[in-house]
Amino acid sequence: MGIAEDIALFEESLRELIIKYEQYFLGLEQREPLRLLNDAEALSRKYQNFQIVNTMMKFRYNAAIGRLNSYKMYWNRINRLIEDGKYSRDRFKMEMRQRMLAGQTGKTGQEGQGDIRGLNSEVEIVFRTYLEARKACNLPVDNITADLIAAAIEKQRPVLMQKYNCKRIEFKVVIEEGTPKIKARPKV
Repeated sequence: MGIAEDIALFEESLRELIIKYEQYFLGLEQREPLRLLNDAEALSRKYQNFQIVNTMMKFRYNAAIGRLNSYKMYWNRINRLIEDGKYSRDRFKMEMRQRMLAGQTGKTGQEGQGDIRGLNSEVEIVFRTYLEARKACNLPVDNITADLIAAAIEKQRPVLMQKYNCKRIEFKVVIEEGTPKIKARPKV
């Protein structure tokens, strides 16, 4: 293989490594992609003691090494935060789990956000989860009421059931770009 092919392989390996690390931090991958990291580092060292004459190839090679080093520092910082229990995604999940458990044991964390006693359990869970997600994202919760969430869900439910030709629609709260949203998914 020539220098150009090796650099292209190194860049592709780096792209794959970045994707795998993001999946790992999101919880989609169970293990850190250390094998891919070792492969990418080996490719980065291949031409370290070699003079690359072609300026374009030299630039691509050095840029890829710079990206790898920057990402390695970022991944190490995120791993340290995870180990210390300070990683925001993990903290958010842990706080939500604790609040859900507190809600099941009879403790309530309601701050006058509307009367939720008349709601069904699914809407109640979506409402509480949505409030906690807004609080975790440092967004105001003063104008959010249980009736508002219930009305939005009940308005969308028949439309979605007809659209997807299903008997049940599941609603859940997700955070996209720092903003909590209620997403619907048909259940078969």
